[in-house]
Amino acid sequence: MRISSEADVSSHSLGQEKASTGLARRLSVLDAVLIVVGGVIGSAIFITPADVARQISNPIVALLLWVVAGLVALLAGFAFAELGAMFPEAGGQYIYIREAYGSFAAFLYGWILFTAGNSSGLAAVAIGFALFIGRLIPAFSAETILYSHIFPHGITWHLTRGSVVAIIFIIILTLVNIRGVKVAAMLQNFTGFLTLAAIGLMVALGLAFGRGSWSHFTPSSHSAFWPPISAIGIAFVVLFWTYDGWNIISWAAGEIKDARRNLPRAMIWGILLVILTYVSANVVYLYALPMAEIAKQSTLAEAAVSLMFSPAAGRFVSLVIAVACFGSMSVVILGGARVYYAMAKDGVFFPPMQRLHPRWKTPVVSLAVQCIWVCVLTASGGYEALYTCFTFMMTLTYVLTVAAVFILRRTKPDAPRPYLCAGYPWLPALYIIIGSVFVANTLRQRPLESLAGLLLALPGIPAYLYWHRSRARSPEHSP
Repeated sequence: MRISSEADVSSHSLGQEKASTGLARRLSVLDAVLIVVGGVIGSAIFITPADVARQISNPIVALLLWVVAGLVALLAGFAFAELGAMFPEAGGQYIYIREAYGSFAAFLYGWILFTAGNSSGLAAVAIGFALFIGRLIPAFSAETILYSHIFPHGITWHLTRGSVVAIIFIIILTLVNIRGVKVAAMLQNFTGFLTLAAIGLMVALGLAFGRGSWSHFTPSSHSAFWPPISAIGIAFVVLFWTYDGWNIISWAAGEIKDARRNLPRAMIWGILLVILTYVSANVVYLYALPMAEIAKQSTLAEAAVSLMFSPAAGRFVSLVIAVACFGSMSVVILGGARVYYAMAKDGVFFPPMQRLHPRWKTPVVSLAVQCIWVCVLTASGGYEALYTCFTFMMTLTYVLTVAAVFILRRTKPDAPRPYLCAGYPWLPALYIIIGSVFVANTLRQRPLESLAGLLLALPGIPAYLYWHRSRARSPEHSP
């Protein structure tokens, strides 16, 4: 990693950063690293290795794929780090797409993020949090139906206790984020350290004292070493989803101290820490259970810990997952609001969403509107279909964003680049190839969900035209 520290790139540009965003730069590099970790580690690592095992029966190949998927995320992280150092502003990926492809493409990215992607993802994490809280406290059982209504054509809507718990904590965490980015970061640091410590403890105690066997790492004699390409493709859908979320820190770049230097560091070190955590967790799962048994589990981490120690220890995993989901919720709330704030500042979203709290310098309206929409999605139960459609679109935006490194090197050759993408041009080109193959495979394997993701952008076109014309007529944007 090469990060320059010349005065014209640090002190002078830092002043420009603060003036351009209006946000208070209060996040340290440690805060930023833990935001990366919290954005990635939710409930998935405790569950999805079973989904991978259903496709990949060879334990060595499965572990290798977990490493490869993490390295693919790191390839994208190198490119995002260069762009983040160039444009250390609130909005992150939205800004990079705007600078490379124009305001319309950036708006569509932010539109899909608000209407479906980030919002439905937050709703899903919140419901996951409620489910595991319900497993710990039976009185809060998430499946309990509180109210039902039958609409025309036999459509039934249920309001569950889990939805209510999820909505309550979405509101609480939104209020925490309004109170100040540093307050939100302190909460995230606590949950991040707790999650990492719990996973580390599970790995260390499991391998040292747990009931397991190293023979589980030996491939069975009747299975082929390499699985079919189609199985690997399906496994990577799960793997890429499990590693997703590391880019959220770029959305909050406007509040990182010395962001031109610290954002690249936080992004890369955060991804490396996630890779280490994920591979370690998979090692202990394999030590506890053979691949055939892993594939049968619905809550893998709980089953593995119960087998290595006791059912009581397994129930402790539910608490760990709930804490991880809680931290992930906070990160998604923090990051998403900054994208909508940046869009409003550009004049292509609801204008009030650019307002900052006069005391705490947080995008209070953006946070509040995000909270309301996510609560609606959570109560409706429609977030699951939206999030499935969104996964395809997000991978496509990652490919376009990495490609922006090549575009901006040509169109803005003199722009300050305190950090240069590692391995340029080969490593970002490799990511573009891998990401494009993944996008094409997803389109082939899940055409309906993929096309539905593209259709989500269509309602944004008239919205963009309206806001763009309003912006052109605005006196403050007149030439």
